[in-house]
Amino acid sequence: MLGSAIWPVTLESGDLILRPIRYRDRTEWNSVRSRNARWIGPWEATNPLPGTVLPSYTGMVRSLNQQARQDTALPFVITERQGGVRSNPAIVGQLTVSSIIWGSARMATLGYWVDEARAGRGIAPTSVALATDHCFKVLGLHRMEINIRPENRPSLRVVQKLGFREEGLRRRYLHIAGEWADHLSFALTAEEVPEGLLSRLASSR
Repeated sequence: MLGSAIWPVTLESGDLILRPIRYRDRTEWNSVRSRNARWIGPWEATNPLPGTVLPSYTGMVRSLNQQARQDTALPFVITERQGGVRSNPAIVGQLTVSSIIWGSARMATLGYWVDEARAGRGIAPTSVALATDHCFKVLGLHRMEINIRPENRPSLRVVQKLGFREEGLRRRYLHIAGEWADHLSFALTAEEVPEGLLSRLASSR
């Protein structure tokens, strides 16, 4: 186990900051999620067991922190400076690197969401690039995977922009919005981006 060697960590690119999610973020996080209910709802994970619900915010953070301590997840909130370097960065989304496997696999899965009011401004691609570069260059992971509903066009544009390879359809892969849903699987290995994803993203603009 690597423990404190991999977490906590903060990643930055310009006004965009990925930092650990905190208990005291609850009010701001709930506010962002509430106003994005329609935007995020169709892609929201649900519990397939009858009568069960997803954990509260506190329960979610507790679980994510436990996974981080076990070196199996990197739970970030995506924040952005709104008024210059000295401003207090606002939460504009969430990104979690999860299911980290070490040993001979050295791979992980990445998931994210971004505030609809800030969509289309490059926040999601930059955040995914930041996290993936950190996993490849600093942690030494070899493969990053992202699974997306075929109907989720904004998220599909993110992986296409970054050059993730489509690897096929996973039928009834995750329980989403109350039903088992198909997902398209995308992946990237460290050898495919020796220059780094941030550099690739910058050169494509």
